[in-house]
Amino acid sequence: MNKKHIYSLIPLLLITLMLIVSGCGNTGTNTPATDSAPDAKDTESSATETSSDSKDKLSIMLDWYPNAVHSFIYVAQEKGYFTDQGLDVDVQMPADTNDSLKLVAAGKIDLALSYQPQILLARGENIPVRSIAAVVRHPLVHLLTEADGKVKSPKDLEGLTVGYSSIPLYEAMVRTMISQDGGNPAKMNLVDVGFDLIPSLASGQANAIMGGFINHEQLILEKEGHAMKSINPVDYGVPDYYELVLTASDAGIEAKKDQLTRFIKAMQEGQKYVTEHPEEALNILLAHENETSPLDPEIETKSLNILLPLMNEEGQLFGGQDASSWENVRAWLVQSELIPDSVKAEDAFINLQGE
Repeated sequence: MNKKHIYSLIPLLLITLMLIVSGCGNTGTNTPATDSAPDAKDTESSATETSSDSKDKLSIMLDWYPNAVHSFIYVAQEKGYFTDQGLDVDVQMPADTNDSLKLVAAGKIDLALSYQPQILLARGENIPVRSIAAVVRHPLVHLLTEADGKVKSPKDLEGLTVGYSSIPLYEAMVRTMISQDGGNPAKMNLVDVGFDLIPSLASGQANAIMGGFINHEQLILEKEGHAMKSINPVDYGVPDYYELVLTASDAGIEAKKDQLTRFIKAMQEGQKYVTEHPEEALNILLAHENETSPLDPEIETKSLNILLPLMNEEGQLFGGQDASSWENVRAWLVQSELIPDSVKAEDAFINLQGE
């Protein structure tokens, strides 16, 4: 091969070498568009996860299966009010209604719905829980009896049978009511019927029941054809207590005060929507009914009509609590020997929504 021919091949060899080097250098940096698509999806997914992770997680345990009184929670979740407050809220049902306060105190859940007297009773047992908002501002538990029966007022229970649901608080309530009405509570026959409140009254086993709710048991009995009379305990010496309150632990309030305050703001928006759009709110609730405890739309509609005036109070933010209410309930529980005098009302609640 002559030199002239060799020289003619040099440009071709140089071009080939450049192509090889160029191909090696681009590996992993200039991939085809089809290969980059998964990376874009991964980035989008990662951004979504980051957005979700950026929200503060809170858990809340209901006092019972979902029903009309919980509508504001499900509305706040459905309408994005929790999300607007930067919260990711997990709503749970209790396996045992007696466990929620203990779970809150132990830090297993952040929030629980409970009852004002129950918070004071818990404080008496050194369970460090505190109410952060009043949900239902007046008693829902009334003395229930047949409208055409023997009981016209609490004192008529002398010599008659009263069924109650295993809770010492309800026993104290009916005793107070009879005494305040001029009767002798020792003369009534008090029977623990557990959760069989409705059948005990419907069957005539009991002349009256204590522990039934005017927005549940009374409505069911009336739907079954029993004309009912309800006697408000507030009219007979029992303090006007908050039936339902939102509860957190002392440690939880200290650690998550900002998140809990935002939760209350979101639930206030939820309650505002429920008040203005009750039918739509109930539809949202019904979509979240628990399969083990199906809801009766007729009962829940009537229930919400009863609840709204007892949850909303003119001139008061939804959730607001009065120190006088806590002191009155505390004094009655001490008098009824259900809590020691060492329990202080100011330790049992805190208002967060005004902070």
